[in-house]
Amino acid sequence: MANRLILVDGSSYLFRAYHALPALTNSKGLNTGAAKGVIGMIRKLVADYAGDQVVVIFDAKGPTFRNDIYPEYKANRPPMPDELREQIEPIHDTIRAMGLPLICIAGVEADDVIGTLSVQAAGSGREVVISTGDKDMAQLVNDHVTLINTMNNTTMDHGGVVDKFGVPPKLIIDLLALMGDKVDNIPGVAGVGEKTATALLQHLGGIDSIYEQLDAVADLPIRGAKSLAAKLEGARGDAELSYELATIKIDCDLGLAEGDLDSSPPDNEALLGLFRELEFKTWLEALLRGEGAAAAGAPAANAHDGAAEAAEVEPATASVQVTTVLEQAVFDDWLARLEAAELFAFDTETTSLDYMVAEVVGVSFAVEPGAAAYVPLAHDYPGAPDQLNRDAVLEALRPLLEDAETAKVGQHLKYDANVLANHGITLRGIHDDTMLESY
Repeated sequence: MANRLILVDGSSYLFRAYHALPALTNSKGLNTGAAKGVIGMIRKLVADYAGDQVVVIFDAKGPTFRNDIYPEYKANRPPMPDELREQIEPIHDTIRAMGLPLICIAGVEADDVIGTLSVQAAGSGREVVISTGDKDMAQLVNDHVTLINTMNNTTMDHGGVVDKFGVPPKLIIDLLALMGDKVDNIPGVAGVGEKTATALLQHLGGIDSIYEQLDAVADLPIRGAKSLAAKLEGARGDAELSYELATIKIDCDLGLAEGDLDSSPPDNEALLGLFRELEFKTWLEALLRGEGAAAAGAPAANAHDGAAEAAEVEPATASVQVTTVLEQAVFDDWLARLEAAELFAFDTETTSLDYMVAEVVGVSFAVEPGAAAYVPLAHDYPGAPDQLNRDAVLEALRPLLEDAETAKVGQHLKYDANVLANHGITLRGIHDDTMLESY
């Protein structure tokens, strides 16, 4: 039996790959960007965890029990774009051709399948690694279960959960129940954000304990504590509902037969056909050279040799002046320079790699080589300087960002466009994207 069970949250990576990676097409016009991202991540996992048992889980079509108890669950999400929908079948076909078990169970969310499988495996003493980008999975972390996010190459154990969220895994459900979850449209308690929710849990324990100690809330060293108890009492029903919605089920009847989670030898002929159709040339050439299905998508074994060669190359030098914009007059000067430019480069700094919840914390610009400006807007750390008002800066930039006649260049502007949309700004006038150019 394999040493570890690797559970891949395919649905999580499907949407993140679509929104975070370049929009690519093959010569026939078939969209392939998300497919390349998802398959690439899975292939790397197979290579990184060679010898372990890898299982890929996707959401099935249709509602689940959460829709029954709360019809608005995930109702805020727009319909799946056709450009993404058409990539699902080739993604599934490729995973199967790789010899990996692919699990989709009607009426059961991928999260609940993963939760059930992880508990079953951990209960038998196996180590479990859940590959996901979703924060709600942190509730499953324990001595046998860790998380890995292959999009940013980070892992999270018990200590990592505490470092990231301020509470241990056993209180992640409580955290989500209090603060809600915009991505899944879980309401939470109105007026209670992540910082307040974390502070409540740190001082009073879980939701049940908080509601048993409402009289003590007003005396806590929390901003707005005086009115917080009334908010909690008024939203008790929403908190209880949100707790139920945020809880990943760990006891689902999955109806899986013996062997359903076992891998099989890769079907290289099928993979060759798929890679030809999708025009994934690097992987196709690797297979034609006789390399295995996983190795074709994995980093080269002699990557350190390449690094050594690169280290011998003498770097180019350039004079670059970056201005940190903290005063209105300096921003106004840069705004005038942007308005006068026929083309400018820009980038955003955000709170998350997940565009659906990311917010802008800073913006940067350049109108000529060697001169750039960075405008911090919502940096929050000890010693952080006073910064310009984010809403005011974004509103001042809106006409430029929405002007289709003003050309913009940047790195992965599709992501920036999605984040700006969270602030009500429609990015227009994209001239070049260096990520697409590199492809």
